[in-house]
Amino acid sequence: MFRPTSSTYFMLLVFYLSSCHSTTTKAKDDATSVDAHIKDSIYFNAVLPAQIVIDSIVLEKKSHILMVFNQGVLLKKYRVALGTQPIGHKQFEGDRKTPEGMYYINGKNPNSSYYKNLGISYPNANDLAYAKKHGKSAGGDVKIHGLPPSWADIGKAQCESDWTWGCIALSNEEMEELYTHVNIGAPIFIYYQK
Repeated sequence: MFRPTSSTYFMLLVFYLSSCHSTTTKAKDDATSVDAHIKDSIYFNAVLPAQIVIDSIVLEKKSHILMVFNQGVLLKKYRVALGTQPIGHKQFEGDRKTPEGMYYINGKNPNSSYYKNLGISYPNANDLAYAKKHGKSAGGDVKIHGLPPSWADIGKAQCESDWTWGCIALSNEEMEELYTHVNIGAPIFIYYQK
């Protein structure tokens, strides 16, 4: 399995900070501003073309915006729901936080109990060492996923509040698109803009 190198992560971070950081403002706390912010992606409301590959992902937790890229070009943005404790890096099993840092997509599951999922490589060696130092489990099983069957009808309204145990949730339609276009090994950078 392909595992991105630290230079891949570094390039993703440099690209993001140089081209997208200027759009990350305090105004995004306002829902109207967040909606306006989403519109600056190439395929704003359009379906991604079949040949497009998403080769990197950035999640800004404060704005709940998941951005997807191909060769440094911002393709699309999605509003997402996070863990019920969205501020701060996931440290321990059950803390209901979504991880922060550099990870990669390490699996695809078409038969998830939620609508499909993409695995995130949390915990990494640092996460495991930190949890062990505190005598706790780092947890794991962090995914990007759709909705449980009983919620399928709520669609994009699912992102109006944070409801996961630390995962990243989209509507089923959005998850289908993401699942189709992302390959295992794609880096994902997750952070909280202060």
